Parts: sequence; C-alpha cells; structure tokens
Amino acid sequence: MSPSESVTSQTDLPAAIATHAGQALGAPDLIRLEPGLYALRFEVMKARSARAALERLLAEGRIAPGGTVIDSSSGIYACALAMACHEFGLKCYIIGSTTIDPVLRAQLAMMGAELEQMPPSDSLRADQDRRVARVHQLLSRHPEWHWMRQYHDAVHRLGYRPLARSVGRLLARAGSRHVNLVAPVGSGVSSAAIATGLTEAGLSAALTGVQPFGSVTFGSERVDDPDMLIAGIGSSITFENVHHDLYEEIHWVSYRVGRAGAVSLCRDHALFAGLSSGAAYAVARDALSRGPEEPAGCRPAPGAVLMLCPDTGHRYLDPVFTATESVPHVSVFAPHRLDERGQTPRLPWSSVRWGGRIPQEPSHGASPGPG
Repeated sequence: MSPSESVTSQTDLPAAIATHAGQALGAPDLIRLEPGLYALRFEVMKARSARAALERLLAEGRIAPGGTVIDSSSGIYACALAMACHEFGLKCYIIGSTTIDPVLRAQLAMMGAELEQMPPSDSLRADQDRRVARVHQLLSRHPEWHWMRQYHDAVHRLGYRPLARSVGRLLARAGSRHVNLVAPVGSGVSSAAIATGLTEAGLSAALTGVQPFGSVTFGSERVDDPDMLIAGIGSSITFENVHHDLYEEIHWVSYRVGRAGAVSLCRDHALFAGLSSGAAYAVARDALSRGPEEPAGCRPAPGAVLMLCPDTGHRYLDPVFTATESVPHVSVFAPHRLDERGQTPRLPWSSVRWGGRIPQEPSHGASPGPG
C-alpha cells in the first residue's frame, strides 16, 4: 500500500445516514500514518460509549424517560454525555473540571446541559476528588438522578467492540495478523473493549496502556509531574472498570513528552490531536521501532501498531500548541525501562512489561468479555 493510498476510499459514503450529530462525531477515522503505524482518530471518542450506555440503561429501565443523569468529567465525556442526552431527551448535569474551556462551556449550554465547574486549582488530583465529592452531595439531594459512573460501570464498553471488529477487518485486509493497540487508559473501557473486539475480528492483539505520572491506576501515585497531570487518562481515585490483566505493557508519560508527541504528530502527519494522543504517539513510535517480536518474543507477523487518538487538539491551544517553535521532536525522548512491576517509574517517561494478555475470542458471536 503506497503512502498516498487510504485504507478505505475517501469517496465512500458512510454505511448509514446519521440521525443525530452525536452518532457522526462518535465515528472515528482509521488513518495509515506510515508503514505499520495506524491511528484511530476520534473527534469525540466517548460519544460512542455514552450513547450506547444510555440506550442500554433506558431499555433496562435504570433511567426513566426524561430523567436526569449526572457525572464528573474533565472534558471529552462531558461533551459526549451532553450529546447523548440531547438525542434521547434526557437532562444532563455535569460536574466539570477546572480545565473545561470556554468553547466546551458554550457547547454544553446550547445542548441544554447544566455545568457546575470546579474553581481553579493548583492540583488536578484535588480537582478530581472535589468533583466526585460534589457528585455524591448532589445525589444525596436528588436520589432519583442516575449517576453514569463512567469510571466504574462496565456498561460504557458497549459502544466500542462492534467498532473494533470493523477496524480489525480493515487491518486484516491491509495484511496485518497481529495488532499492538497503544491506548491512553483512562477508565479502561475503551482500550480493553477495542482490544477484545480486534480479537473477535480474527486478529491477535496485544494492549499497551498509556498513563500519566501521579495516577493510582498502575501505581505511579508517588511520582508527581511538575508540569501537569494529563487529565482524562489517569486518576487519583481507583477506577473499577480497568482490567489490569489485559495490559501487556504500561508506559508512564509526562506532560513534556505528551506535548512533544502532540506537536510532532501534527508536524509529521498533519494530525491535530490532543495531549493524550501525543502521549500515545510517543509510545506507538517506540512500539513500532522495536518490532513485533518485542517484548513478548512470540507474536505472529506481520503486525501493526494501532494508536488511539481520543479527541482533536482544539481545546489544547493554550498551553500545548502555543510557542511550539521551542518544542523538540518527540524522537528525542525514550522510555526508561523498568525491570519489573512495582518499581517506581521515573520522569519523563518510563515503561514496564506488565504481563497481561488479551484472550483470543473464538468467533464474532462470542459472549461479552471484559470491557
């Protein structure tokens, strides 16, 4: 496949007409960046999971028609949930991070969502803790509201596995039999569900998780990033829907490396994506350079690296995409490789062989696995 050849024809129309903007914004693009390296680029990644979750919860009667849903968000999920509520005629209440920007605030207001934004904080950890505490406070006053629990409820995985099966079939047609999925972890539902869906398409899949320093999810809470905790892909609280046993490798990436990755992604491939996408680009380049035989030593070939890009770069203009002349190419950074789990990662970038594995699904009709 030549560099100018796309995985799917650019003249193809979508398989169906979207009946709401949220459906269209949740549909990603599969982009071949270079031989062996693909990006699954979303405009609003969690639009797909929020819509599927609300559809299931309404069908099961866990949410009443016209009812109110509430959750905490640092940005992407707020937009996704507001769009899904707009489509299904539900009221939406968001406890928002201090990092939510004026553009998103305007979008939420026009879609009818109510935003309660936390005041400025020097610590995104404190910001997250305050948001969760506020959710509990409001639920005690309004027990009829439904807490979406994006960090805990496995219902959020439902929107990703059908998508992953389609992506897997495209990669198989392009000649790949093994895929190393490089994914910002966040709550874990997207990365684990997509990796599992890839196996349902007949591929062998490995999962590489990307985390910020300071996150408790894989044990880096003792290491503070002096610049910033990358919001949305890590947490100071425990996420109950992360399946740790599925991740083969974990990378902790600092803000400095993530920013260099985001700037380099646009310089190298004209792909304007957010900070977590930049972190994923750094890790994906590292995975591609080591080839399919590392670190597992027994992966089938030929293989591909597929990186997830959860959102666009527009809300990161300040400070990620200002004064970019001084930002080095991401290739100047390399991970410090830890010998074993439990060792303390060190700035600006560390990795460890975590040792998890994606179970091979026997068929497209396999029963739902971890998400």
